[in-house]
Amino acid sequence: AVIDTRTYEDGSFLFFATKNGHVKKTRMQEYDSPLARNGLIAINLQQGDELVRVIQTNGENDIFLVSKGGMTIRFAESDVRAMGRATAGVRGMKLKNADDAVVGAAVAQDGEVMLFVSSSGHGKRTKLDAFNRQGRGGQGVRGMRLNAARGQVVSAFTVVPGDEVLVFSSAGNIVRIPVDEISEQGRD
Repeated sequence: AVIDTRTYEDGSFLFFATKNGHVKKTRMQEYDSPLARNGLIAINLQQGDELVRVIQTNGENDIFLVSKGGMTIRFAESDVRAMGRATAGVRGMKLKNADDAVVGAAVAQDGEVMLFVSSSGHGKRTKLDAFNRQGRGGQGVRGMRLNAARGQVVSAFTVVPGDEVLVFSSAGNIVRIPVDEISEQGRD
């Protein structure tokens, strides 16, 4: 992840999300060190886990996590206490099975919608208020219905009307799409 330090005042925390559903929140000033140029430990990852996303937050946001199985959870950032740098975090989302993994994380902002993209190239937009807030650590609710033709969710993030996205295929093709042309649908 790349965080613009010029926006330091916009959010006082860094929020980490991992593939195995763990989350961690750390105050940004924990990384304000002259040693940062040589590298600092930002999060302790468990064997087989990897970082999916790092988001700058203000401590009062709602967080979304989305799994490749289409499950989506929304919880209050305040459910995750601030921790030091060299910690592993806590469970943010319980995954349905060992093949599932978190593929997206986002902060809820006014006027945004969640954009889901599947491995077959299907996409949809869903309003954020379609997802009720629940406690951290649950499985969430279905955010995108999947089948063999649609594959799995490969990415999920928030967008606003007027945005454009670039979608890259594994074959190296690219498509530029205004998000307003992507169908807005219900949660399931």
